[in-house]
Amino acid sequence: MEDIISLDKHYIAGTYGRFPVELVSGKGSLLQGADGKQYIDMGSGIAVSSFGTADDVWVEAVTKQLGCLQHTSNLYYTSPCALLAKALCEKTGMKKVFFSNSGAEANECAIKVARKYSAQKKGSDCYTIVTLQNSFHGRTLTTLAATGQEHYHELFQPLTPGFIHIEANDIAGLKKVVSEKKVAGILMECVQGEGGVLPVSKEFMNAAADLCKAQDIPLMIDEVQTGNGRCGALYAYMNYGIQPDIVSTAKGLGGGLPIGATLLGEKVQDVLKPGDHGSTFGGNPVCCAGALSVIERLDDAFLLDVQKKSEYIFAQLQNAPGVLEVTGMGLMIGIKTRRDVKEVLTQCRANGVLCLTAKDKLRLLPPLNIPMELLQKAVAIIKRSLI
Repeated sequence: MEDIISLDKHYIAGTYGRFPVELVSGKGSLLQGADGKQYIDMGSGIAVSSFGTADDVWVEAVTKQLGCLQHTSNLYYTSPCALLAKALCEKTGMKKVFFSNSGAEANECAIKVARKYSAQKKGSDCYTIVTLQNSFHGRTLTTLAATGQEHYHELFQPLTPGFIHIEANDIAGLKKVVSEKKVAGILMECVQGEGGVLPVSKEFMNAAADLCKAQDIPLMIDEVQTGNGRCGALYAYMNYGIQPDIVSTAKGLGGGLPIGATLLGEKVQDVLKPGDHGSTFGGNPVCCAGALSVIERLDDAFLLDVQKKSEYIFAQLQNAPGVLEVTGMGLMIGIKTRRDVKEVLTQCRANGVLCLTAKDKLRLLPPLNIPMELLQKAVAIIKRSLI
């Protein structure tokens, strides 16, 4: 058999700094390397594999749908698409859903809806979208423009115009922008994942929600990484007691298959008309069947278990030797380490635990259903790797 790592380097565009591990199989929260080594999965494909690898319920739902109908296009009706939209709306109080293939596409849809809504209400010059410094909303030209990190912008100018980035938790700054600009929407993550696993304050989030309501500005919450149980609630905004007008999500929704969803609240539910937007693969029946098997299991008891696991990790690591700070929410956790984080990551991997990074932090995104005994073993290995 040809060396997979060599083939990858020869034939695949060099956009990823891959770790020197070839994964070949897995079950639950354990992954198997081509070298026979077993790893505890503390990354879940960057918050994608909500129920781990080869989850029996997910596999059955996907396999059953594969044997019926793998694709139709959006010219026809399919039950997985409609049933998933129903479940999402009933669990969130939102009214309509647009399905796409990724988080970036879900955010593109959110931005289009906000701009169309505001243009119709306030005029075509009302198009500015406010986002936060240190945010991340995707890698298309428009979602890069929405992303408040300049180093992502440098080589891809000109980006889509009409975005302003303000500091997170700066209520006065937000009010100033809204008073000076014609703002079509405010787009935020509850926890800035790629920005360092930094939760936005409840005061700021509630101030933004109040401002949007008073000024008739669509409030958009990016739940691409934070959503689908990851932060201990079905969606992270629910921890803040607010009700957005638009919610974008992806990653953990599909459980391992590509799907994005843009949830539309009452204010904007009828903004999109035939021809305004579309997606060839959006609402794909196989992806929707997998997503439905995920979303149906994220009930209150399951989410309480996520919270308990989160509390365990925080309690174990907050004052551990080699730890400077622990941030995050639910099972989306960032650890600022005294040692260089790359050294810690390498040590964890050598000892059988696969973690991630976010800027200068070690990032933990384990499967939501990781067994407690495996979580305890992984945390013990991480603690040893920190010193």
